[in-house]
Amino acid sequence: MISTKGRYALRVMIDLAENYGKGFVPMKEVAERQDISLKYLERILPVLTKNRLIEGHQGKGGGYRLTAEPDRYRVGEILRLTEGELAPVACLNCSANKCERAETCKTLPMWSDFYRLTNSYFDGITLSDLMG
Repeated sequence: MISTKGRYALRVMIDLAENYGKGFVPMKEVAERQDISLKYLERILPVLTKNRLIEGHQGKGGGYRLTAEPDRYRVGEILRLTEGELAPVACLNCSANKCERAETCKTLPMWSDFYRLTNSYFDGITLSDLMG
């Protein structure tokens, strides 16, 4: 399940994509348009900035903007940054310890396929696609 953090990150990124090429967008404006509290945005923006999806500028004329064109951003990348791995079960998570039952697990192939399909699906959608 995708959390509020992942969903809000996508909304912020789409908003910035819709304003791409117009300079820095004040987060107050994005918060108002997207009905997201500034306090909550302060938890999301550092992740996006640290990973260079967006850049920020302080002071007059400040705000945030995308670092690349909207069609360069994949939904899967944004969700993995904000949600972590999209693995449906813990044993597929990169940071999890290797499962002792992996060799004999009858359901692991199913979960692996689901994980692959999930990543493939989200990686096939760009911000441009969502701008509609």
